[in-house]
Amino acid sequence: MVFHPFRFFSRSGSTLHNKRINQLLLAICLIWTGLLIGCSKSETTSTLGDWRRRSDFEGVARNAAAGFVIGNIAYIGTGTNADNERLTDFWSYDPNRNTWTQVADFAGVARNAAVGFAIGTKGYVGTGLNVNSDRLKDFWEFDQTSNTWKQIADFGGTARRNAVAFSLGNKGYVGTGFDGNYLKDFWSYDPALGAWQKTASYGGAKRIGAVGFVINNLAYVGTGNNNGSAEKDWWAYDPAQDLWLEKGDFESDELVARSYGVGFAIGSRGYVTVGDGNTTVWQYNPDDDSWSTLGAFEGVTRQYALGFAINGKGYITTGSSGTSRFDDLWEFDPTVAQDTDTN
Repeated sequence: MVFHPFRFFSRSGSTLHNKRINQLLLAICLIWTGLLIGCSKSETTSTLGDWRRRSDFEGVARNAAAGFVIGNIAYIGTGTNADNERLTDFWSYDPNRNTWTQVADFAGVARNAAVGFAIGTKGYVGTGLNVNSDRLKDFWEFDQTSNTWKQIADFGGTARRNAVAFSLGNKGYVGTGFDGNYLKDFWSYDPALGAWQKTASYGGAKRIGAVGFVINNLAYVGTGNNNGSAEKDWWAYDPAQDLWLEKGDFESDELVARSYGVGFAIGSRGYVTVGDGNTTVWQYNPDDDSWSTLGAFEGVTRQYALGFAINGKGYITTGSSGTSRFDDLWEFDPTVAQDTDTN
Protein backbone atom coordinates (compact mmCIF):
# COMPACT_ATOMS: atom_id res chain seq x y z
CA MET A 1 0.00 0.00 0.00
CA VAL A 2 1.27 3.48 -0.87
CA PHE A 3 0.90 6.10 1.83
CA HIS A 4 0.03 9.60 0.66
CA PRO A 5 0.74 11.96 3.56
CA PHE A 6 -1.37 14.83 2.15
CA ARG A 7 -4.50 12.76 1.21
CA PHE A 8 -7.20 13.01 3.91
CA PHE A 9 -9.32 9.88 4.61
CA SER A 10 -13.11 10.28 4.76
CA ARG A 11 -14.97 7.12 3.84
CA SER A 12 -13.37 3.88 5.13
CA GLY A 13 -13.63 2.83 8.75
CA SER A 14 -15.01 4.79 11.65
CA THR A 15 -15.92 8.40 10.84
CA LEU A 16 -14.55 9.63 14.19
CA HIS A 17 -11.37 7.60 13.70
CA ASN A 18 -10.88 9.00 10.20
CA LYS A 19 -11.48 12.53 11.43
CA ARG A 20 -8.76 12.18 14.04
CA ILE A 21 -6.36 10.79 11.46
CA ASN A 22 -7.11 13.70 9.14
CA GLN A 23 -6.46 16.20 11.95
CA LEU A 24 -3.17 14.50 12.79
CA LEU A 25 -2.02 14.51 9.15
CA LEU A 26 -3.00 18.17 8.78
CA ALA A 27 -0.89 19.06 11.82
CA ILE A 28 2.09 17.13 10.37
CA CYS A 29 1.61 18.94 7.05
CA LEU A 30 1.68 22.32 8.73
CA ILE A 31 4.79 21.45 10.73
CA TRP A 32 6.63 20.25 7.59
CA THR A 33 5.60 23.39 5.70
CA GLY A 34 6.89 25.57 8.52
CA LEU A 35 10.19 23.70 8.59
CA LEU A 36 10.64 24.10 4.84
CA ILE A 37 9.93 27.82 5.00
CA GLY A 38 12.23 28.24 7.99
CA CYS A 39 15.10 26.52 6.20
CA SER A 40 14.85 28.75 3.14
CA LYS A 41 14.10 32.11 4.77
CA SER A 42 16.86 34.61 5.61
CA GLU A 43 16.61 36.43 8.89
CA THR A 44 17.25 40.18 8.87
CA THR A 45 18.87 41.90 11.80
CA SER A 46 19.59 45.60 12.02
CA THR A 47 21.79 47.93 13.99
CA LEU A 48 22.12 51.69 13.88
CA GLY A 49 24.77 53.07 11.55
CA ASP A 50 24.13 52.73 7.80
CA TRP A 51 26.36 53.44 4.78
CA ARG A 52 25.38 54.41 1.24
CA ARG A 53 27.51 54.89 -1.86
CA ARG A 54 27.74 58.47 -3.11
CA SER A 55 29.30 60.13 -6.16
CA ASP A 56 32.84 58.77 -6.69
CA PHE A 57 35.78 61.08 -6.09
CA GLU A 58 36.47 62.60 -9.52
CA GLY A 59 40.24 62.72 -9.25
CA VAL A 60 42.40 59.69 -9.94
CA ALA A 61 42.13 56.91 -7.33
CA ARG A 62 44.71 57.43 -4.59
CA ASN A 63 45.81 56.80 -1.05
CA ALA A 64 47.46 58.87 1.70
CA ALA A 65 45.67 62.06 0.58
CA ALA A 66 45.18 65.16 2.73
CA GLY A 67 42.06 67.20 3.26
CA PHE A 68 40.00 69.59 5.36
CA VAL A 69 36.43 70.91 5.67
CA ILE A 70 35.47 74.59 5.31
CA GLY A 71 31.83 75.25 6.14
CA ASN A 72 29.83 72.54 4.38
CA ILE A 73 32.43 71.76 1.72
CA ALA A 74 35.18 69.14 1.92
CA TYR A 75 38.51 69.59 0.13
CA ILE A 76 40.71 66.62 -0.83
CA GLY A 77 43.99 66.34 -2.72
CA THR A 78 47.61 65.16 -2.93
CA GLY A 79 48.38 61.47 -2.26
CA THR A 80 49.74 58.74 -4.54
CA ASN A 81 48.11 56.96 -7.48
CA ALA A 82 48.37 53.28 -8.45
CA ASP A 83 51.82 53.91 -10.00
CA ASN A 84 53.02 55.47 -6.73
CA GLU A 85 53.24 58.89 -8.36
CA ARG A 86 52.78 61.82 -5.98
CA LEU A 87 49.94 64.20 -6.83
CA THR A 88 49.08 67.91 -6.49
CA ASP A 89 45.48 68.10 -7.74
CA PHE A 90 42.76 69.22 -5.33
CA TRP A 91 38.98 68.74 -5.38
CA SER A 92 35.97 69.99 -3.43
CA TYR A 93 32.89 67.96 -2.53
CA ASP A 94 29.45 69.43 -1.86
CA PRO A 95 27.30 66.83 -0.05
CA ASN A 96 24.09 68.83 -0.61
CA ARG A 97 24.53 68.48 -4.38
CA ASN A 98 26.58 65.26 -4.24
CA THR A 99 29.04 66.77 -6.72
CA TRP A 100 32.82 67.18 -7.06
CA THR A 101 34.55 70.26 -8.47
CA GLN A 102 38.25 70.61 -9.22
CA VAL A 103 39.89 73.58 -7.48
CA ALA A 104 43.37 75.08 -7.74
CA ASP A 105 46.18 72.55 -7.58
CA PHE A 106 48.14 72.37 -4.36
CA ALA A 107 50.97 74.89 -4.79
CA GLY A 108 53.68 72.97 -2.96
CA VAL A 109 55.58 70.00 -4.35
CA ALA A 110 53.64 66.81 -5.03
CA ARG A 111 53.38 64.67 -1.91
CA ASN A 112 51.62 61.97 0.05
CA ALA A 113 51.23 61.20 3.77
CA ALA A 114 50.65 64.91 4.51
CA VAL A 115 48.12 66.38 6.97
CA GLY A 116 45.38 68.98 6.65
CA PHE A 117 43.16 71.09 8.88
CA ALA A 118 40.91 74.16 8.55
CA ILE A 119 40.64 77.40 10.52
CA GLY A 120 37.70 79.59 9.63
CA THR A 121 37.58 80.01 5.84
CA LYS A 122 41.15 78.83 5.26
CA GLY A 123 42.51 75.33 4.79
CA TYR A 124 46.05 74.18 5.56
CA VAL A 125 48.18 71.33 4.19
CA GLY A 126 51.78 70.40 4.98
CA THR A 127 54.45 67.81 5.85
CA GLY A 128 54.49 64.42 4.06
CA LEU A 129 56.82 62.81 1.50
CA ASN A 130 57.97 64.21 -1.85
CA VAL A 131 58.72 62.32 -5.10
CA ASN A 132 62.06 61.17 -3.67
CA SER A 133 60.42 60.08 -0.39
CA ASP A 134 62.15 62.94 1.42
CA ARG A 135 60.24 64.08 4.48
CA LEU A 136 58.79 67.60 4.31
CA LYS A 137 57.94 70.40 6.74
CA ASP A 138 56.60 73.15 4.47
CA PHE A 139 53.01 74.34 4.99
CA TRP A 140 50.51 75.99 2.68
CA GLU A 141 47.27 77.93 3.16
CA PHE A 142 44.25 77.63 0.84
CA ASP A 143 41.90 80.60 0.48
CA GLN A 144 38.42 79.34 -0.33
CA THR A 145 37.25 82.74 -1.58
CA SER A 146 40.07 83.37 -4.05
CA ASN A 147 40.77 79.68 -4.81
CA THR A 148 44.49 80.26 -4.27
CA TRP A 149 47.32 78.77 -2.24
CA LYS A 150 50.13 80.60 -0.47
CA GLN A 151 53.07 79.34 1.56
CA ILE A 152 53.11 80.05 5.28
CA ALA A 153 55.71 79.44 7.96
CA ASP A 154 57.27 75.99 7.90
CA PHE A 155 55.97 73.49 10.44
CA GLY A 156 57.63 74.11 13.80
CA GLY A 157 58.71 70.53 14.39
CA THR A 158 60.89 68.24 12.32
CA ALA A 159 60.02 67.19 8.77
CA ARG A 160 57.77 64.13 9.00
CA ARG A 161 55.17 61.85 7.45
CA ASN A 162 51.91 60.25 8.66
CA ALA A 163 51.29 62.74 11.44
CA VAL A 164 47.82 63.61 12.77
CA ALA A 165 46.14 67.03 12.67
CA PHE A 166 43.05 68.82 13.97
CA SER A 167 41.84 72.36 14.67
CA LEU A 168 40.56 73.78 17.94
CA GLY A 169 39.21 77.30 18.14
CA ASN A 170 41.40 79.57 16.05
CA LYS A 171 44.45 77.29 15.97
CA GLY A 172 45.56 74.20 14.09
CA TYR A 173 47.48 71.35 15.71
CA VAL A 174 49.90 68.83 14.19
CA GLY A 175 51.76 66.07 16.00
CA THR A 176 53.07 62.49 16.15
CA GLY A 177 54.34 60.93 12.89
CA PHE A 178 57.76 59.71 11.75
CA ASP A 179 60.96 61.70 11.02
CA GLY A 180 63.30 58.70 11.10
CA ASN A 181 62.07 58.17 14.64
CA TYR A 182 58.55 57.63 15.92
CA LEU A 183 57.25 60.90 17.38
CA LYS A 184 54.85 62.23 20.01
CA ASP A 185 55.50 66.00 19.93
CA PHE A 186 52.70 68.46 19.09
CA TRP A 187 52.71 71.96 17.66
CA SER A 188 50.00 74.61 17.21
CA TYR A 189 49.68 77.14 14.39
CA ASP A 190 48.14 80.56 15.00
CA PRO A 191 47.17 82.24 11.69
CA ALA A 192 46.88 85.63 13.41
CA LEU A 193 50.57 85.45 14.32
CA GLY A 194 51.61 83.34 11.34
CA ALA A 195 53.73 81.21 13.66
CA TRP A 196 54.02 77.74 15.20
CA GLN A 197 54.37 77.10 18.92
CA LYS A 198 55.36 73.92 20.79
CA THR A 199 52.54 72.50 22.90
CA ALA A 200 52.33 69.57 25.30
CA SER A 201 53.50 66.28 23.78
CA TYR A 202 50.99 63.48 23.26
CA GLY A 203 50.28 61.63 26.50
CA GLY A 204 50.67 58.11 25.12
CA ALA A 205 53.42 56.34 23.24
CA LYS A 206 55.09 57.65 20.07
CA ARG A 207 53.22 56.66 16.90
CA ILE A 208 52.38 57.05 13.22
CA GLY A 209 49.05 56.57 11.45
CA ALA A 210 46.85 57.74 14.36
CA VAL A 211 43.31 59.15 14.06
CA GLY A 212 41.77 62.19 15.70
CA PHE A 213 38.57 64.23 15.96
CA VAL A 214 37.20 67.14 17.99
CA ILE A 215 34.14 67.15 20.27
CA ASN A 216 33.14 70.09 22.47
CA ASN A 217 36.51 71.88 22.42
CA LEU A 218 38.51 68.75 23.20
CA ALA A 219 40.57 66.83 20.64
CA TYR A 220 40.64 63.04 20.87
CA VAL A 221 43.59 61.11 19.42
CA GLY A 222 44.50 57.42 19.45
CA THR A 223 45.30 54.21 17.56
CA GLY A 224 48.32 54.12 15.24
CA ASN A 225 51.54 52.14 15.21
CA ASN A 226 54.64 52.36 17.39
CA ASN A 227 57.61 50.29 16.19
CA GLY A 228 55.35 47.61 14.74
CA SER A 229 52.87 47.52 17.62
CA ALA A 230 49.26 48.59 16.95
CA GLU A 231 48.09 50.95 19.68
CA LYS A 232 44.68 51.04 21.36
CA ASP A 233 45.10 53.82 23.95
CA TRP A 234 42.98 56.95 23.78
CA TRP A 235 43.72 60.51 24.92
CA ALA A 236 41.95 63.89 24.99
CA TYR A 237 43.73 67.21 24.53
CA ASP A 238 42.47 70.26 26.45
CA PRO A 239 43.86 73.44 24.84
CA ALA A 240 42.79 75.59 27.79
CA GLN A 241 45.20 73.66 30.04
CA ASP A 242 47.62 72.53 27.31
CA LEU A 243 47.17 69.07 28.77
CA TRP A 244 46.55 65.52 27.51
CA LEU A 245 44.04 63.52 29.56
CA GLU A 246 44.12 59.72 29.47
CA LYS A 247 40.85 58.08 28.50
CA GLY A 248 39.64 54.49 28.45
CA ASP A 249 41.35 52.13 26.04
CA PHE A 250 39.46 50.45 23.25
CA GLU A 251 37.65 47.37 24.53
CA SER A 252 39.26 44.77 22.28
CA ASP A 253 42.81 44.48 20.99
CA GLU A 254 41.81 42.17 18.15
CA LEU A 255 38.91 44.22 16.81
CA VAL A 256 40.00 47.77 17.45
CA ALA A 257 43.75 48.36 17.67
CA ARG A 258 44.79 49.59 14.24
CA SER A 259 46.90 51.95 12.14
CA TYR A 260 45.97 54.25 9.26
CA GLY A 261 42.26 54.18 10.07
CA VAL A 262 39.72 56.98 9.81
CA GLY A 263 38.22 59.12 12.55
CA PHE A 264 35.52 61.79 12.46
CA ALA A 265 33.00 63.37 14.83
CA ILE A 266 29.25 63.77 14.35
CA GLY A 267 27.62 65.94 16.99
CA SER A 268 28.67 64.74 20.42
CA ARG A 269 29.99 61.34 19.26
CA GLY A 270 33.19 60.25 17.60
CA TYR A 271 33.68 57.38 15.14
CA VAL A 272 36.66 55.21 14.20
CA THR A 273 36.72 52.59 11.45
CA VAL A 274 38.80 50.87 8.71
CA GLY A 275 42.58 50.56 8.83
CA ASP A 276 44.58 47.31 9.08
CA GLY A 277 41.80 45.13 7.67
CA ASN A 278 39.10 46.31 10.09
CA THR A 279 35.58 47.31 9.01
CA THR A 280 33.80 47.52 12.38
CA VAL A 281 32.53 51.01 13.16
CA TRP A 282 33.25 52.09 16.72
CA GLN A 283 31.38 54.96 18.36
CA TYR A 284 32.96 56.93 21.18
CA ASN A 285 30.82 58.63 23.83
CA PRO A 286 32.86 61.25 25.73
CA ASP A 287 30.09 61.68 28.31
CA ASP A 288 30.93 58.36 29.96
CA ASP A 289 34.21 57.59 28.14
CA SER A 290 32.76 54.47 26.52
CA TRP A 291 32.93 52.64 23.18
CA SER A 292 30.17 50.77 21.32
CA THR A 293 29.81 49.28 17.83
CA LEU A 294 27.57 50.62 15.06
CA GLY A 295 27.65 48.04 12.29
CA ALA A 296 30.43 47.83 9.73
CA PHE A 297 31.82 49.93 6.91
CA GLU A 298 30.19 48.63 3.72
CA GLY A 299 32.95 49.49 1.26
CA VAL A 300 36.16 47.55 0.68
CA THR A 301 38.34 47.50 3.78
CA ARG A 302 41.29 49.86 3.39
CA GLN A 303 44.14 51.84 4.87
CA TYR A 304 45.29 55.40 4.19
CA ALA A 305 41.72 56.59 3.51
CA LEU A 306 40.39 60.06 4.22
CA GLY A 307 37.43 60.76 6.47
CA PHE A 308 35.40 63.87 7.30
CA ALA A 309 31.97 64.86 8.63
CA ILE A 310 29.44 67.43 7.38
CA ASN A 311 25.87 68.14 8.54
CA GLY A 312 25.40 65.07 10.70
CA LYS A 313 26.93 62.60 8.23
CA GLY A 314 30.37 61.00 8.07
CA TYR A 315 32.26 60.28 4.86
CA ILE A 316 35.09 57.99 3.77
CA THR A 317 36.87 58.18 0.43
CA THR A 318 40.09 57.11 -1.33
CA GLY A 319 42.59 54.79 0.39
CA SER A 320 44.25 51.54 -0.58
CA SER A 321 44.32 47.79 -0.06
CA GLY A 322 47.61 46.27 -1.17
CA THR A 323 48.39 47.78 -4.58
CA SER A 324 44.77 48.82 -5.25
CA ARG A 325 43.78 52.48 -4.98
CA PHE A 326 40.20 53.64 -4.37
CA ASP A 327 38.09 56.57 -5.56
CA ASP A 328 34.72 55.56 -4.08
CA LEU A 329 32.85 57.75 -1.59
CA TRP A 330 30.70 56.42 1.24
CA GLU A 331 28.29 58.33 3.47
CA PHE A 332 27.58 57.22 7.06
CA ASP A 333 24.38 58.04 8.93
CA PRO A 334 24.46 56.99 12.61
CA THR A 335 20.69 57.39 12.95
CA VAL A 336 19.68 54.91 10.22
CA ALA A 337 19.55 51.13 10.77
CA GLN A 338 21.96 48.96 8.82
CA ASP A 339 20.24 45.75 7.67
CA THR A 340 22.17 42.49 7.67
CA ASP A 341 20.80 39.29 6.09
CA THR A 342 21.67 36.00 7.79
CA ASN A 343 20.83 32.52 6.51
